[in-house]
Amino acid sequence: MDKNNYCIIMAGGVGSRFWPLSRLSRPKQFLDILGIGKSLLQQTFDRFNRIIPTENILIVSNLEYKELILKQLPQISESQVLLEPMRRNTAPCIAYANYKLLQQNPNANIVVTPSDHLILKEDEFLETIAEGLKFTKSNNALLTLGIKPTRPDTGYGYIQASESVQNISKLKIVKTFTEKPEYEMAKFFFESGEFFWNSGIFIWNLAAINNAFETYLPEIYSLFAAKSNKSEPDFIKEVYAECKNISIDYGVMEKASNVNVLCSDFGWSDLGTWGSLYEYSAKDENNNAIAGKNVMLYNSKDCVINVPSEKLVILHGLEDYIVVESDDTLLICKKQDEQYIRQIVNDVKISKGEKYI
Repeated sequence: MDKNNYCIIMAGGVGSRFWPLSRLSRPKQFLDILGIGKSLLQQTFDRFNRIIPTENILIVSNLEYKELILKQLPQISESQVLLEPMRRNTAPCIAYANYKLLQQNPNANIVVTPSDHLILKEDEFLETIAEGLKFTKSNNALLTLGIKPTRPDTGYGYIQASESVQNISKLKIVKTFTEKPEYEMAKFFFESGEFFWNSGIFIWNLAAINNAFETYLPEIYSLFAAKSNKSEPDFIKEVYAECKNISIDYGVMEKASNVNVLCSDFGWSDLGTWGSLYEYSAKDENNNAIAGKNVMLYNSKDCVINVPSEKLVILHGLEDYIVVESDDTLLICKKQDEQYIRQIVNDVKISKGEKYI
């Protein structure tokens, strides 16, 4: 393994769209949501650990998840867990990791990934990551992974790719970024063949990304570059108090001129919703995806059901529904209306407090 290769796993999200299974105290990245005996975070770590040395993998998350991370990943040290005092989106998260890596290895070549994605073809995925790291090792480029779309999905951002770079057919220059489009626009993107889903996975060397921060997010760059005699937790607390809440996509990727996309197809999903989990789950003869050992169904089809194993659950006459019970909460919602779950979580927080969140 190349000792200059590093992986930054972003694991601070709250996973509100997987509520009520995902809670503030235990978000979806810490859950075995696929029922395979490992959490999404553990799967992500193990995947990258095949090509990245264990000691070169950093986890960036929220202060409250420190013990969860160390329990689920006992092979790492506390120094590999970077704890954010507050949530400030992906740009400050990445800037914090850059700050740490600059102290450890200025020659770091980095892949940045969310902690909760599904990868069906891991060998092909890792080959793609290796190609990207080889390219960024000797090029001043910001690289993102674009996924060949399989449908006109409105839940993903899109990247328009133009001509190839250095005669590498899969590596192209980014022409445009588009946030989650309306259906007709997504349909046009899908049919054109020029657009790829934005995976949120990035590859770059430390010098290139630091230069990008200095150019496009100078206020964040300056905060982390400031000299301080304080302990790291105190310094980071002060920095985050002043950092604006901004994504790396909006703050850097959509502005920089040296952005390339590595066009890929390795069976990817961001597992952002119950619907996306349903798509990749095993199903019974009536296309019901069931997690729970005592579920009895009558005249029901195309449902997502996730309930405690010890509970007897009987459903009759449901079609295309999400049924989830966790702890003290039961959610029953049409699959087509799952975009409202995030709003439901906000409403519950306002009317019932954080007990159920």
